[in-house]
Amino acid sequence: MAHMSARPHIVLNAHLLAGDASYRSAGIHGYLYNTLAHLPEVAPEFSYTVLVGQGNPPARADLTVHRSRLHTQNPVARIIWEQIAAPRTLASLQPDLLHGMAFALPLRWRGPSVVTIFDLSFIRHPERLSAARRLYLHTFTRASARRARRVIAISRSGRDEIHELLGVPLEQIDVAYPGVGESFAPLPPAEVEDFRREKGLPERYILYLGTLEPRKNLDTLIRAYARLPQRRDVKLVLAGGRGWGTDAIFALIEKLGLEGDVIRPGYIAGNELPMWYNAAEIFAYPSVYEGFGMPLVEAMACGVPVIASNTSSLPEAAGPAGVLLPPTDVEAWVGELARLLDDEAVRQNLARRGQQHARKFRWTATARQTADAYHRALSVRG
Repeated sequence: MAHMSARPHIVLNAHLLAGDASYRSAGIHGYLYNTLAHLPEVAPEFSYTVLVGQGNPPARADLTVHRSRLHTQNPVARIIWEQIAAPRTLASLQPDLLHGMAFALPLRWRGPSVVTIFDLSFIRHPERLSAARRLYLHTFTRASARRARRVIAISRSGRDEIHELLGVPLEQIDVAYPGVGESFAPLPPAEVEDFRREKGLPERYILYLGTLEPRKNLDTLIRAYARLPQRRDVKLVLAGGRGWGTDAIFALIEKLGLEGDVIRPGYIAGNELPMWYNAAEIFAYPSVYEGFGMPLVEAMACGVPVIASNTSSLPEAAGPAGVLLPPTDVEAWVGELARLLDDEAVRQNLARRGQQHARKFRWTATARQTADAYHRALSVRG
């Protein structure tokens, strides 16, 4: 272990960073990239070394990048690197603190550490993962959470879950909410209309954005949409890449005779997302479980009213500006979607409140909350 210098040396394991720029706005990749982009400016009292494989961290003079030769985009290679190669790298770097930025730490690392746990879906929804991945996350996340001096969650709901399911004392868990990028904002109507024409999008549509898989509870949204009195005038856009169990979703669309009404554009690149939100009438997010639910905040930042499930972290993401409903109450979803589609004044009111709420989520705040966790970890003795 290095002797504590005037500028403590933080090493961050960011091997889950993607190499492809289009991923930077998505999920864990976006969270890692944007935290790294802002940490040095909000906490210059530390020096930073970022450990990556093929991923591209932000190009900053105050971030030293240490690149592995292993192709750690492959999950097995990443685990081998993390548990076998990383301890050797750390022995040469001599950090004052190690931050495992996604779920796990090397078990052979004995120095001070912080670990970020995005969600516990591998416990709550184990059916999503292969048996091997589930075993790895169960074993290493649990062990890492217990050995880390601080654990970072990305919502209060996540903090409570880590305490309840992994047995970490609440006072050891910090919350660093995700931020929303500045590109998520209301755009000029003329630009939005050009985009609508270019993509062949209808005048009015309800937007869902996220992986197409059962945990996202798209059954409720599709069934509610099928029963809307306004269905002839309003389309449903299910945007996002295929997950596991996607075929069942497509089969339901077919069974309800909605093929002509449901638009499936597939994965949407990050630079196009603000346009898709801006062109939508309503953003609907029926997911039953999320670590945070970033699309809700992005939609609100773009001035779109949101409807979401009232479970897990989604009430935190939506705040007082979202309409929250029980995830399986199709009747309630039909009623609220119909009410919003019929009442422009209600939509405008929700949109205004949503923009105010979204302003609270900034990547500088995420970085500040992360740095605060470092200070707390380094102030612990032994």
